Amino acid sequence: MPKKPDPHESHHHHQHHHHPSGGSKHGIPSHGTPPHKDHLKKGKPSDQITIYTCPMHPEIEKKGPGNCPICGMSLEPKLLPGEETEDLHELKDMQRRFAISVLFTLPLLALSMGDLLPGQPISGFIGSKTRVFLELALATPVCLWAAFPFYQRALTSIRNKSLNMFTLIGLGVSVSFVYSLIAALFPGVFPDSFRSKEGEVAVYFEAAAVITALILLGQVLELRARTKTGAAIKLLLGLAPKTARRIRKDGQDEDVPLEEIQVGDQLRVRPGEKIPVDGLVLEGRSLVDESMVSGEPIPVEKTEGSLVVGGTVNGTGALVIQAEKVGSDTLLSRIVQMVAEAQRSKAPIQKLADQVAAWFVPMVIVVSILTFVIWGTVGPAPKMAHALINAVAVLIIACPCALGLATPMSIMVSTGKGAQMGVLFKNAEAIELLCKVNTLVVDKTGTLTEGKPKLVHVESLGDRPELQILAMVAGLEKASEHPLAQAIVEGAIDRGAKPLNVSDFQSQTGMGVQGDYQGTPIALGNLRFLQFLGVPAGEAENKAEDLRGQGQTVMFVVIDGKLAGLIGVADPIKEGSPEAVEKLHAEGIRVVMLTGDSEGTAKAVASRLQIDEVVADVLPDQKVEAVQRFQEQGHVVAMAGDGINDAPALAKAEVGIAMGTGTDIAMESADVTLVRGDLRGIVRARTLSRATMANIKQNLFFAFVYNAMGIPIAAGLFYPFFGLLLSPVLAAAAMSFSSVSVILNALRLKRFNPDK
Repeated sequence: MPKKPDPHESHHHHQHHHHPSGGSKHGIPSHGTPPHKDHLKKGKPSDQITIYTCPMHPEIEKKGPGNCPICGMSLEPKLLPGEETEDLHELKDMQRRFAISVLFTLPLLALSMGDLLPGQPISGFIGSKTRVFLELALATPVCLWAAFPFYQRALTSIRNKSLNMFTLIGLGVSVSFVYSLIAALFPGVFPDSFRSKEGEVAVYFEAAAVITALILLGQVLELRARTKTGAAIKLLLGLAPKTARRIRKDGQDEDVPLEEIQVGDQLRVRPGEKIPVDGLVLEGRSLVDESMVSGEPIPVEKTEGSLVVGGTVNGTGALVIQAEKVGSDTLLSRIVQMVAEAQRSKAPIQKLADQVAAWFVPMVIVVSILTFVIWGTVGPAPKMAHALINAVAVLIIACPCALGLATPMSIMVSTGKGAQMGVLFKNAEAIELLCKVNTLVVDKTGTLTEGKPKLVHVESLGDRPELQILAMVAGLEKASEHPLAQAIVEGAIDRGAKPLNVSDFQSQTGMGVQGDYQGTPIALGNLRFLQFLGVPAGEAENKAEDLRGQGQTVMFVVIDGKLAGLIGVADPIKEGSPEAVEKLHAEGIRVVMLTGDSEGTAKAVASRLQIDEVVADVLPDQKVEAVQRFQEQGHVVAMAGDGINDAPALAKAEVGIAMGTGTDIAMESADVTLVRGDLRGIVRARTLSRATMANIKQNLFFAFVYNAMGIPIAAGLFYPFFGLLLSPVLAAAAMSFSSVSVILNALRLKRFNPDK
């Protein structure tokens, strides 16, 4: 856990470390310890237990493969970073069942349709009894073995009192097969209402087999599409090189597998090679392509002391780096972990689909029973045959298979696409909420500005020379790791002031720091700190206000109990901030700056960026109150920040957005992480969010439109007027087409371009 930040006037709310180890300390995002860390241990796959979960109901978790007890969908393995093997058992099983069912169904169709072809009917060649027994022989492996998983899921749904699409499939296929089986073996048990004019009892083996084959096709397409949506994760995992060039103690290089690299190892990266792990540059200069994590195409210059990310591509220079994060701790692994978790999460809109399915399935069963009763009572001869076939058609056409895909497919594709754009969604809910946001609250330092301030003003207010004041202040700030402290120390050295040795360093939260130089007390802080120390500001406050008007953060220097000088530090505005604010305004979003800095400094930055409202001088705990106040006014609030003290406000906002250059805890609390730490990423994330929600709504339409249109036709509502009926085979085809429509529509998100 990072240390508490040092509380100066503007930077008491912001946290950046400058220590040579640790992720966020360099702007390398990390997300705390990933869940199931024990699963990441090296070893054979047999040593590990893979947890499986349902894409529709992430709360369902099982050790090993199986089906969801709620919706019946196949459970998916919760793959973790480094687990590049994928469990395709379910897909292969369904492909095998589909292939066998096609093999038996095609000749079965030819047999059953043979009598409809011109010329001599098949029954004339082989006799109608022989034909029925041949159909039975061909249909049995399809309806008993190939369709077996559907029966299992249907029984589970009834046992769990959670009726779903497999309840309808299981009922439809089993009723038509069992009826046909009895009709083939014991035709004498059927009364006249089941018989045709020729006195025969019709069999529907081909309907049962074709329905099974079509539903298996739908399952194969669904499972294949679900494995494809993991392509973004696989692509990210594939970015890490498999080996690294380690420099031995004797100075010789050796190529070793990536998993053997340990923290502290020195590695050589030659021009054009991938950087193996997250690390610190010890020697060399090069441009590195970091687009795979940030989505930004412009290479970033790396020199001694710079940080590099594993998986990024080195340019023309050679680098020697020290490994800082390896294995599951690297940024790449953490990104994969976040994407995997988000893909398995559930959007609130899915709850609506669940509720609809909960009453839809029982309603369909009731309609099917009514269809059977009405056709069996007042239908044309043979009454019972018509009643059965129409009741089965209702069960099959109404089956909302595509409903199970509608939301998860879009979420999976969207989160993968977001990762490629440098936008990491923590969960599906964040995607849904982001497009509803109308107020964006942003922290100033490190979010709107670089967070790398520079010393720009030193002024003596007494008889001490400026260099002496600087030397004492730099000595005081040497003990701090904070960016403003770093800026003062570096600025002092640049101006020729050597930092003195100051002892008894102490910090006062939200106010300033103090220490002692050879018996002389020194203090540095904001106006509140002056009042705390009982030192009057006098005319110095007016001078400070002028400097704040220029966008500087001003600190008062107190030496030996007297006001001795002013220090002004400016934090340059991030390159992308003006464009981001402009685009957010174009989206109709109100932008509010929330900062611990003084009002003057904050307003200077706000006026340059045309920010709508400024809330300045807030202490860390007041940030949450500010977010809550906007929420009480009826705003849907997103909060963007990067400091440890932003974490509670990030958690409080409807959508918390963490800068990838910030602290671990900020990212733990946030719903969205911008890898690049650039506000333009919010615009991209919101555009993707809107496209995803539109895609989900289209999918839900495709999932229901076929069913809604097909049920009245299948039930025979139009038969008295138009003679229109829907055979179970056509019903199964329409149902499969519904699933295909959803899959193809969701995969369109892969081609989404946020800049269009």
